Amino acid sequence: MRASLRVPAAVAASAVALTLLTACGGDSSAAGSGGKGDKVKIMVGGLDKVIYLPAMLTERLGYFKAEGVDVELLTEPAGVQAETALVSGDVQGTVGFYDHTLDLQVKGKEVESVVQFSQAPGEVEIVSSKAASDITGPADFKGRQLGVTGIGSSTDFLTKYLAVSNGVKTSEFTPVAVGAGQTFVSALEQGSIQGGMTTDPTVATVLDKKLGKVLIDMRTPEGSRQALGGLYPSSSLYMQTEWVNGHKETVQKLANAFVKTLAWMSTHSAAEIAAKMPADYAQGGGQELYTQSIESTLPMFTKDGVMPEGGPETVERVLKAFNPNLQNAKVDLSRTYTTEFVKSAG
Repeated sequence: MRASLRVPAAVAASAVALTLLTACGGDSSAAGSGGKGDKVKIMVGGLDKVIYLPAMLTERLGYFKAEGVDVELLTEPAGVQAETALVSGDVQGTVGFYDHTLDLQVKGKEVESVVQFSQAPGEVEIVSSKAASDITGPADFKGRQLGVTGIGSSTDFLTKYLAVSNGVKTSEFTPVAVGAGQTFVSALEQGSIQGGMTTDPTVATVLDKKLGKVLIDMRTPEGSRQALGGLYPSSSLYMQTEWVNGHKETVQKLANAFVKTLAWMSTHSAAEIAAKMPADYAQGGGQELYTQSIESTLPMFTKDGVMPEGGPETVERVLKAFNPNLQNAKVDLSRTYTTEFVKSAG
């Protein structure tokens, strides 16, 4: 059932509904401005990725149900596909990287982060063990094939930034869409990529199998500052602004649930968090390795869902370094996120 572990093309053809919480009687996700039984579909850019674990964890803790909101969690292997589902109106929310809100704004789409899960990317640039002696930093990306979850995804964005900020043009290396999980691991094993950007638990699996080494670690705020020059808000719940404005009661319930989860995460160990998650999220590495992957990624998460100060500016600078759509565009950062709901969460 884990879409992120299948061949990306196959998964992209059909989003898999992992769960449907039944509340009391709502009929439509577009109904009214909110009330009992509100129904919302949320697409996640990989439900079993640790960077997005607040989505499933919120369900497992029962917080959606406690708020009286009926949430259906869906999954796609890459954030760019989750973004597409939101823009097309197939879902009302996306759990994915905040940077998509800037990219969409310059394309004429008003989308905003309503709960900011993280303050760092949670991403790791892995280099194949076979190529580790030749690729010692982003300056060595030239001529290489580098794995990303999908073209136009946040892993693609960050890889391009690391390249251009170290003197390598985006035309001088090849991004390869390999998804995450086993498809990423297989690409490394087969040599179809010499490195790539991915998250836990895939990182933990690669290291455990000794298939690759960590080149750049952005799972912590400090790692984000070193690689990107500041905090980089990434995983979030983002929604179309028009829908948010028309369904504020429902959005508040979602914010309440997610903020409770972030607070719970901040007071519980990686082992306690892992115990709440579906057993198959360990991706075959076992519970101990999965717990380790959560431990490595926990520092990226916020405790309250609030956008970190200076974060949007870092994201804008990173995107403008390589994205021609943004380089000459005026981005209104104030329209890419809101703290209205998380600051009212209780």
